[in-house]
Amino acid sequence: MKENKYDNPSFFDQYEKMLRSQLGLEGAGEWHALKTMLPDFKDKKVLDLGCGFGWHCRYTIENGAQSVIGIDLSEKMLAKAKEINNPEGIQYERKALEDVTYPEHTFDIVLSSLTLHYIESFASVAQNVHQWLVPGGYFVFSVEHPVFTAEGSQDWIYDKDGEKTCWPVDRYFIEEKRNTTFLGENVIKYHRTLTSYLNTLIRCGFTIKEIIEPEPGPEMLKEYPEMKDELRRPMMLLISVQK
Repeated sequence: MKENKYDNPSFFDQYEKMLRSQLGLEGAGEWHALKTMLPDFKDKKVLDLGCGFGWHCRYTIENGAQSVIGIDLSEKMLAKAKEINNPEGIQYERKALEDVTYPEHTFDIVLSSLTLHYIESFASVAQNVHQWLVPGGYFVFSVEHPVFTAEGSQDWIYDKDGEKTCWPVDRYFIEEKRNTTFLGENVIKYHRTLTSYLNTLIRCGFTIKEIIEPEPGPEMLKEYPEMKDELRRPMMLLISVQK
């Protein structure tokens, strides 16, 4: 599914107002955990699948990467990335992830942030990444947590007073697309179990290095008290594997 909501002007305007869009990596609730999982970028060739505004691309270059290619389907996303995150060494390309091809052993590190739950076949992506990586290369990515994606509505259950009572988990083992609402628009995402993510990577030949279900950092909780609800259920899943 090559869905591209981000070139819808109203959707993109809402996305630009998000904390992670305004503040970059420091505005992303998972960043404090994700950055501890990243390998050494010095002199490395990097690929970022679903680069968005290019914050991770900039980070890799600023931390010594030789080059980074940022891939995204959205023209608006890439235009913003070129405007705010375009130091020397970054190359942005507009492509659907399903259409990306590279020769074997092209990259040392492949990154992906909150993109792969939009892709119907995670196995195809994992197989491609394994092929593109050099031996010993790393694949580090984040997705929405299976607990977060399972039921589909991606919203709390509320009591009669409008208070959040619990997070619904349903149809957990039924792996298929979910129609949900994000930034006021209907968006298609793909639910997979934790077992599916991990075993797919193992079958592709990766060694699992680290898994984190990130909680908001103390400073973010202090500055944004509403983030305390993120301690009630996992929203994201971070995985680091090595070829």
